[in-house]
Amino acid sequence: MIPTQPPAPWVPVQDSAERFFVRRIFCVGRNYAEHAREMGHDPDREPPFFFTKPADALLTGDADLAYPPATRDLHFEGELVLALGAGGRDIDPAAAQALIWGHAAGNDLTRRDLQAQAKAAGRPWDMAKGFDGSAVCGAITRGSAMPGDARLQVMVNDTLRQDAPLSAMIWPVADIIAHLSRLVTLCAGDLIYTGTPAGVGALSPGDTVTVRIDGLEPVRTRITTPA
Repeated sequence: MIPTQPPAPWVPVQDSAERFFVRRIFCVGRNYAEHAREMGHDPDREPPFFFTKPADALLTGDADLAYPPATRDLHFEGELVLALGAGGRDIDPAAAQALIWGHAAGNDLTRRDLQAQAKAAGRPWDMAKGFDGSAVCGAITRGSAMPGDARLQVMVNDTLRQDAPLSAMIWPVADIIAHLSRLVTLCAGDLIYTGTPAGVGALSPGDTVTVRIDGLEPVRTRITTPA
């Protein structure tokens, strides 16, 4: 029997019944200097690099997530997410901002032990980054720009774990889009996770992690015990 067409992944739009249908998910690695240093890298020596998550790894609507299999070291990474309403190739940074349809608070969940094993063996990160529910995304707020003084904060239960201004990004939003467009043809429906600041850490069953970014709807994820 031929499988039926699966439903298209989507993210809710804040204060609207609209749905933002997702085509692909790109993520930027090491885009905050202090996070690069805490992971053992020099942030001044490398251009941005990218990895992907499958679109059906999305977790939206403040849904719970059962602690994923094959890991004992699940990490949170709070991030600003860009939702593209248009695309193209070789985009000039001056034109990149206009491609943004909206923004959201996101969480790039990571099986850190699997990532460390993959790095040590020179293997891809796919199973460390692209597992079910690993692309947490809050409701998208429409608009092509964020306030210049906006901050990203992550709370685990009642403890503040990450806190940084978006201006601390090594590569600002327009440069991220421009760099990525030299590697792939960007399209409407693409999401870009823009990197995480310092302070990442482990989650356990029973924890609730909340990502807040000024001007956007926060996103919460409760980690439950696997069935």
